[in-house]
Amino acid sequence: MAWIDEEREARFREWMAAAQRGDSGLYERLLGELLPLLRAFVRGRIRDHAAMEDVVQNVLLAVHRARHTYRPERPFSPWLAAVARNAVIDHLRRRQRRVAREEPLEDAERVAGEMAEPQIDPLLSPEIRAALERLPAAQREAVELIQIRGLSVAEAAERVGIKPGALKVRAHRGYRALRTILEEGRE
Repeated sequence: MAWIDEEREARFREWMAAAQRGDSGLYERLLGELLPLLRAFVRGRIRDHAAMEDVVQNVLLAVHRARHTYRPERPFSPWLAAVARNAVIDHLRRRQRRVAREEPLEDAERVAGEMAEPQIDPLLSPEIRAALERLPAAQREAVELIQIRGLSVAEAAERVGIKPGALKVRAHRGYRALRTILEEGRE
């Protein structure tokens, strides 16, 4: 890793050797200082932020698993670069295999329409529609799916792609916010 200067190189070598001897404090400092460097390294190779963070975590796990293979008399940065490069390659290979298995949807527009944010029922009173529109999108969606469309919590959670408990929390917060909005309108 070209951005690791000589001072850091020496410090990282020392800390890794100490970590191999069981010094958890220096090991934690090492990982903490490596984190921004690894993020920069991986960010240059993977554009998707969530995937980049996953790969960085995988690099840290790989460093942990492979720490016994580091030889303190050798430079640290080439060892780290190899571990990081391998984690990036593993991610890209997994992504390539997944993409090769996936098939495009023939009816993509229909599916996209089903997944779009639900529209507020025009048969509701203007007061209720206005109150629903003031809710955060996640709460509004939970309330609409359960109360207006009549889906069960399990069905609504599956449609949204979250766990039923999380959907219940969203819905409960939405009900509470609706009550507050409607009470404000009556004052």
